[in-house]
Amino acid sequence: MSSGTDTDFGLPEAAGGGTSGTAPDAAPRTAGAPQAAEAPKTAQAPQAPQAAEALQASQAPQGAEAHTTAARTGEVIAASDLHAAATGADTFPGALREALNRRGLSLERVSERLRVRGITISQATLSSWQRGRSQPERARSLRAVDVLEEILELPSGALRSLLGPRRPRGRITPVGAEGTALQILGEDSVVEKALGARFRHFNQETGSLMVHDVVTVGESGTLSGITTTNVLRASRAGADRAVFVHSFDDEAAEPVDIRVTCGRLVEATYLKGLKSLVLEIHFGRELAKLDTTVVSYAVEVSPSETPATHYERWTRTNLHEYLQQVFFHPGALPTDCHRYVREKVGAPPRAKRRIPLNDTHNVHVLTSRCKPGVHGVAWDCGPGAGTTGTGTTGTGDRPG
Repeated sequence: MSSGTDTDFGLPEAAGGGTSGTAPDAAPRTAGAPQAAEAPKTAQAPQAPQAAEALQASQAPQGAEAHTTAARTGEVIAASDLHAAATGADTFPGALREALNRRGLSLERVSERLRVRGITISQATLSSWQRGRSQPERARSLRAVDVLEEILELPSGALRSLLGPRRPRGRITPVGAEGTALQILGEDSVVEKALGARFRHFNQETGSLMVHDVVTVGESGTLSGITTTNVLRASRAGADRAVFVHSFDDEAAEPVDIRVTCGRLVEATYLKGLKSLVLEIHFGRELAKLDTTVVSYAVEVSPSETPATHYERWTRTNLHEYLQQVFFHPGALPTDCHRYVREKVGAPPRAKRRIPLNDTHNVHVLTSRCKPGVHGVAWDCGPGAGTTGTGTTGTGDRPG
């Protein structure tokens, strides 16, 4: 499945291969599904050639945790640049986090290695540094940074040179949208890792009013594609773009094509290690405060072996309306479907209610005044699901 995010970014929970998508205020997640069923292709508008070329060009391995898709202002950029952009590696928190991941060292081990060298820095402090909540400023902390560069096998000054101006001492408590996102996603979520330093200011200039997700499940029962339409409103003048994150549950599922029908694709980066797709879409103009715009895109996913079982979208703000549709191939009809809500990612589902499958093989859920949280649809696979056809996974709020 895949997951989608808030209007600012999305992350789904899935029990199958999938992806998660983010929008300014609501994000989807779907679970793996097969090739597109005969569902209305809301996303079947003209393909964005830049995205397709970038996706295909970057499919070849590019070293560790390669970003298999990349398009920025119509050009494929270097893997190192993509990594910096996606992880915030050009900032102190991003560079520290990237170096830790590359060396495969836990914060506990790093703290112990610092202690052996006579420097006491707690795991909590290291975590705060890599998350951008605080930064080293005192003499002891700066000395720790110098030793960290040695432990992480970085050039001298690689981390120190990225330190910004002094901040107020102590942990910076997240407020507003970031704080709400952390409550719903939890700390160190896939979305936060995928966005890196960008997570802190993720889509603060816009908020979602309405979101419409269309999930397509193919003949083999796996997710084949997701189409998302967002109506966004600017919270300040000058807003001209939004970032969306889709997370897949199945490693075999990867985005193979992206079509933007409303807006212009600026970046499409697939982080294979996180099974997440990051999209940056330009509105085509700068918005005035409280002005609205529509962003619509579709993601086609490569075949997966795991049948999709659910699709989720999380939102950190109140949506005026959220519409979710799931279309099933006639050869992969579910035996039961139900809707549910979670207070946060990973929490037990509540308010479960069965929803009927109509004679055109689809179900839908329409929620008005959609509150912050995780909103999903789950289904039980029929006996024939997964036996024929090619499976794919797509992105949405959070498919699984």
